[in-house]
Amino acid sequence: MGRITLDKVTKSFGDVEVIPPLDLTIEDGEFTVFVGPSGCGKSTLLRLIAGLEDITSGQIRIDGNDATNVPPAKRGLAMVFQSYALYPHMSVRKNIAFPLRMAKMDQAEIDRRVDGAASVLNLADYIDRRPGQLSGGQRQRVAIGRAIVREPAAFLFDEPLSNLDAALRVGMRLEISELHKRLETTMIYVTHDQVEAMTMADKIVVLRAGHIEQVGSPLELYKTPRNLFVAGFIGSPRMNLISGPEAEKHGCQTLGIRPEHIEVSADGGPWSGVVGVSEHLGSDTFFHIHDTGLDDIITVRADGEVGFRHGDRVSLTPREDVMHRFGADGLRMA
Repeated sequence: MGRITLDKVTKSFGDVEVIPPLDLTIEDGEFTVFVGPSGCGKSTLLRLIAGLEDITSGQIRIDGNDATNVPPAKRGLAMVFQSYALYPHMSVRKNIAFPLRMAKMDQAEIDRRVDGAASVLNLADYIDRRPGQLSGGQRQRVAIGRAIVREPAAFLFDEPLSNLDAALRVGMRLEISELHKRLETTMIYVTHDQVEAMTMADKIVVLRAGHIEQVGSPLELYKTPRNLFVAGFIGSPRMNLISGPEAEKHGCQTLGIRPEHIEVSADGGPWSGVVGVSEHLGSDTFFHIHDTGLDDIITVRADGEVGFRHGDRVSLTPREDVMHRFGADGLRMA
């Protein structure tokens, strides 16, 4: 079991309140991602759940039990940090076994758990190596293995992939997602990378300045962002946000349209502009269109074979059925 409930939790450092009163429930077995820009409070919130920071007020419950004042080691949670924090003089086996040895567990049980974790994480062939002999991805798997052997109620990941290169990040994203499916254990994952959030999460919690802006599945947040902040943060490239006369025509303060919902052609569309920077990604091309008369640069996602060049004047046709309208308060309009 790994249901975690935060009830009116706050956190202040001196006179500065970094987490205003916050309510959140993470269900047993859920993969929940905290996402938001730097300084939004996502890592602080994770540390409050772990017990590494004391809450200022409110209550944290784990499986219905009040854990607010329970020491970190007794909360039944396992944390994986951004840095691998491995002992360089110890083998993979000894690194994974370390928390169990500290708990004075029976050696036969230690061996069983370590061998099981090594098998799940494809580390069996490296079990006698030291961290210096491993790649970054392998070292991160060792750190995860050290968490797995504790058989926690929930795993807490604090930006675990930020030290890896792009290719390794993609691979480890898949491995952690597969691990979640195998273990069916609650996982809370902190990242500033909304692509990680979209591809890994059952539920995303979008944070800004300690406030929860929206909670929902990746597709819910993508299709129905509740305000301008979520609309601009979720999605890569970001949603086009248009103000001025074009928005007023649609009865709103700000009109939102995602890059893939705009067709680019040689002529015939209601909007037009000049091709600026083009980003060619193989299957897709992103065109950044200037001089549209819409008070902003418009980003369009097109098929990779579309051959417009810098300086070409093009027409743009937005899909009316998937436009997003936001009022003067920044909230989504019906």
